[in-house]
Amino acid sequence: MSEAQGARANPPGVRTIFATFLLIGAVSFGGGMVAYLREVLVRRRRWLDDDAFMEVLEIGQTLPGLNSTNVSILVGDRLRGLRGAAAAFLGIMAPGAALLLAVGVLYGSQAETPGVARMLDGAGAAAVALLAVVTAQIGRTQIGGWRDVAIALLTILAVSAFHVPLPLVLAVLGPFAVWLYRPGGGSAA
Repeated sequence: MSEAQGARANPPGVRTIFATFLLIGAVSFGGGMVAYLREVLVRRRRWLDDDAFMEVLEIGQTLPGLNSTNVSILVGDRLRGLRGAAAAFLGIMAPGAALLLAVGVLYGSQAETPGVARMLDGAGAAAVALLAVVTAQIGRTQIGGWRDVAIALLTILAVSAFHVPLPLVLAVLGPFAVWLYRPGGGSAA
């Protein structure tokens, strides 16, 4: 039995779930939070394996709302049902909500101060770097060959170089990718 299967057979308590997601919410933000979720849930805590993490991430991406929040709710539910989902949600949301309140008050009173604008620019740059890291980590496990790379590059090129709206690109490339990887199509990785 793997450690991830052991975590499901003997799940952590609700307090442990809350504390874990509170820490995740406190030390990560933006797109980087998904990378940290994976680091903690798969590598450190071993509550999930890579396949289970990708499963909850894929489900979380299809739901409305933030991916990291959706993933935390799904993981909490897997571990301890409704109480686990609530603990994970409250844990991951509390630090960001408190920080946002504090920054909002600071910005409201110090909006004209140049240092505040520089601080926000720095936070934006950090978020872009964290998103790049999670994209590289997840991409390594999901890109299986040259067809995957070609579809990704076509999407990036169409949106960034030719400024084609993303919904239009997805409306064209999405059905093509489904056709390319259809069962029995011979192209599946």
